[in-house]
Amino acid sequence: MQKINKKYIKDIVQQSLREDLRPSGDITTRIIKNKKISAKIIAGQNCIIGGLNFAKQAFHVSDKKITFKFKTKDGRKVNRGKVVAILKGKAVGILKSERVALNFLGLISGVATTTNKFVKKIKGKSCKICCTRKTLPNLRLIQKYGVRLGGGINHRFNLSDEILIKDNHISVNKNIRSLVKEAIKKRDGKKITVEVDNLNQLKKIIGINFDRVLFDNMKPKIIKKAVKMSNKFYETEASGGVTLSNVRKIAATGVKRISVGQITHSAPVIDFKLNFSS
Repeated sequence: MQKINKKYIKDIVQQSLREDLRPSGDITTRIIKNKKISAKIIAGQNCIIGGLNFAKQAFHVSDKKITFKFKTKDGRKVNRGKVVAILKGKAVGILKSERVALNFLGLISGVATTTNKFVKKIKGKSCKICCTRKTLPNLRLIQKYGVRLGGGINHRFNLSDEILIKDNHISVNKNIRSLVKEAIKKRDGKKITVEVDNLNQLKKIIGINFDRVLFDNMKPKIIKKAVKMSNKFYETEASGGVTLSNVRKIAATGVKRISVGQITHSAPVIDFKLNFSS
């Protein structure tokens, strides 16, 4: 699985700590003794864990002498009460970084856990769960990493990755067929995905040489017809209104990918706590 590079982790963690320490630093830790302590990070819920390297970096930015011992790995299932890391070091550095470290763990684990729920719902079906660009600003790489940890795959990372013709593009141009043909002329080696929201739109473009067709907000029985029409020509994908209660029905249509915004924009954060050892 593709990992996030160390420089990115360091940069985003430093940025997050600066946000927490502006403008005058941690004024509360000025009143405590900076003695050496041991601490444990504990999962407060069953989850697919992610973000351990972000947590480690948060403590190291505050104090390079803090040791961070992994008790599990990103992508593993952990149960409530599981110790996921053990720290040793000076109290001030640990306390300064505690919240930032736990925020990264909670966010990434939340995305991974929610993604995994969808992945398990379609077990046995020949399709994949993928994310969208509906991510928190400046945290897209992190959230898409969480998706991969949960067993999902990533959609495009940005607007440069591929041409994706959506409903508003079609509204501007009016003629979906000519728009697709124009995209083919200007694709410059990039993949082309075309979104349709009804079978009439699909009929207008069927057979033109592009890569993937995306069925947006269609009911499963309509998706099934659309898949039958498209399979010979394109990779197929469904999106819009996907929930844990209907995702298996959508998967049963034969579609190859199901994109779910919920796994990034609405994934509940997982609870972690840091306890000092006696």
